[in-house]
Amino acid sequence: MLSKAERTRQYIVEKTAPVFNERGYAGTSINDLTEATGLSKGSIYGNFENKDEVALAAFDYNFGQIIHYLKSEMTTRETIIEKLLVYPDTYRNFLELPFLKAGCPVLNTSTEADDTHPLLREKAANALAFWKSSVERLIQKGIELGEIKPDTNAPAFAVVLMSLVEGAVMQAKVTRQVEPLQVSMDYLSRIIRELGA
Repeated sequence: MLSKAERTRQYIVEKTAPVFNERGYAGTSINDLTEATGLSKGSIYGNFENKDEVALAAFDYNFGQIIHYLKSEMTTRETIIEKLLVYPDTYRNFLELPFLKAGCPVLNTSTEADDTHPLLREKAANALAFWKSSVERLIQKGIELGEIKPDTNAPAFAVVLMSLVEGAVMQAKVTRQVEPLQVSMDYLSRIIRELGA
């Protein structure tokens, strides 16, 4: 059971996470946070030391939303190839998912915080490392089960998968066109299927 303070912190994080993902750290003001939560500046800073602390918690929340969604989708799939296809299937329609509507928080945070906010950059780097190792584990499991070709280079494939997803999302966001996204996700689906043993 969460305490009242923990519930308030959770509420602040849930309400501000979409704001940080859409506007970025620099573009989000304390007024944006009070508007999103309906709480006073004092209430927010009574629960968090500063805007940095809220932003870091918001990133964790946003990334957690993606992980939860992907895992739940993968549990509905039987083969490793089908589980890997969750990535193109999810990102092909990312604008329809409420937690991805403003774009991928890993991409958004990476591009903004690479040189300006070391703690956020570290969060984004850790998220990328987690994503890469998750894909690598899936591929290794597929090799062990005889579902994926044994000579598949799991680390290299993980990097390509992530690059295709993030590059396609970036193009779709910037151009406001879905064609680059559809083309990239079709290509990603094809190369995932070609991994099959």
